Amino acid sequence: MKKIIETHNAPAPIGPYSQAVVFDDTLYTSGQIAIDPATGELISGDITMETKQVMHNIGAVLKAAGMDFQNVLKTSIFIKDMNDFQKINEVYGSFFDEATAPARETVEVARLPKDVNVEISVLARK
Repeated sequence: MKKIIETHNAPAPIGPYSQAVVFDDTLYTSGQIAIDPATGELISGDITMETKQVMHNIGAVLKAAGMDFQNVLKTSIFIKDMNDFQKINEVYGSFFDEATAPARETVEVARLPKDVNVEISVLARK
């Protein structure tokens, strides 16, 4: 059965989508960008801070679904500039145990919502 996940600790959707959906113990998150849910303001200008906010938003969605980063099976990372990959990877890596890190893809794209520099989504399972 499909269950919609909502939390005030992550940015509210800005369109016709949910923060995440659980189906048969599998969580599918929408892409998270660096919006501070407390203020609604976009964190920008520093890729490290932007990535930290994205990962905190993902953590809030995981928690709302009764999960954490250890449940993550796969991530999708979309970045505006592949030259930012190392800084993004350092922040991203701090949220996972390297021995059990999820599968992932990282793709450079021309443009992201609100002209952010990074967007990340995850697939997780209880």
